[in-house]
Amino acid sequence: MHRAKPDPVFTPQNAAPKRSCPGDWDDWRWQYAHRKTDLSALEALARLPENSKAQTARVISRYPCSITPYYLSLARLEDPQDPILRQVLPDGRELEDEQTAAEDPLEEEHHTAVPGLVHRYADRALVLLTNRCAVYCRHCTRKRLWRLGPRDLTREEFHRVLRYLQEHPEIRDVLLSGGDPLVLPDSRLDEILRGIRQIRHVEIIRIGSRVPVVLPQRITPGLCRILERHGPLWLNTQFNHPREITAQAEKACERLLRAGVPVNNQSVLLKGINDDGETLKALCTGLLRIRVRPYYLHQCDPVRGVRHFRTSLDRGLGILAAMEGRVSGLAIPRYMVDLPGRLGKVPLAPQFLMSLDGRRAVLRTPSGEIAEYENPPD
Repeated sequence: MHRAKPDPVFTPQNAAPKRSCPGDWDDWRWQYAHRKTDLSALEALARLPENSKAQTARVISRYPCSITPYYLSLARLEDPQDPILRQVLPDGRELEDEQTAAEDPLEEEHHTAVPGLVHRYADRALVLLTNRCAVYCRHCTRKRLWRLGPRDLTREEFHRVLRYLQEHPEIRDVLLSGGDPLVLPDSRLDEILRGIRQIRHVEIIRIGSRVPVVLPQRITPGLCRILERHGPLWLNTQFNHPREITAQAEKACERLLRAGVPVNNQSVLLKGINDDGETLKALCTGLLRIRVRPYYLHQCDPVRGVRHFRTSLDRGLGILAAMEGRVSGLAIPRYMVDLPGRLGKVPLAPQFLMSLDGRRAVLRTPSGEIAEYENPPD
């Protein structure tokens, strides 16, 4: 990947509030250029206590910060436990498990066949087009990539990805992710999708993006025309809290649907954010209202820097069990654990969950292998 131009730094002095720049607020490029990324911006935003400033600076030096003005507008800044703010505001607890947690527990780097392409499942390939995001979610599985500086896959690297795909006819499903691929320019996305679509054995292209949630302005008519041209495409996004389902997010999802791009949601179960029945029920039923399918509820991965977000498996199972019979089956996502190494995703369902005893779960993978998984405390 080549190093992209440095991200512009947001400061209170160069940022115009929404009320004084209505013409810019709906421009996704303005939103991206005016992200909050440094300590001074966060101080003005959250009124950080004096004793936490040094710690926040240490966190940002390890795990950079990026928050769009739009997503920030959804937060209640006076509440330090606000579920929007907690997903994006650097937290000193991100540095607590430096010695005990893995940076890459899913071993994506081990399964990297060529730069930018992870071949972990036989019939699927993951292509990491960039490590840039509109918003850096503090619970991200790929936090290890942030400190490399903003980088996109070069054309030469992408040509190597295409050659690998061409040489492996067993790959029928390609997932474009990152970072967030939708921060790339329209012309680059058009070029990438065209290249993959020319490979005859690739039947499905999926895009993993949180843009509909954190930067819905990016879903422009022009982008949708590109996506429609290269279908069939699927988009997997990540709404984690019902307050994220705004009129702007609904409009973005509607545009995608009208372009023939189905939208699935893959929430992450996050302690203190959505790990209670009423919140998850409101989230999933709200998603159905805007025609977004609640597809997966992911157990938060055991990745370095996210331990404070993780809940027990029992809690997730209990929440979904309580939803049974209270909401439509369409509103109940599958609860998934992504096992370390090559074993992949396992649904937490009776045929796959063999036992759950205190700190240990025993799971059967879809291929029949038996694996142990640590059950984190609540």
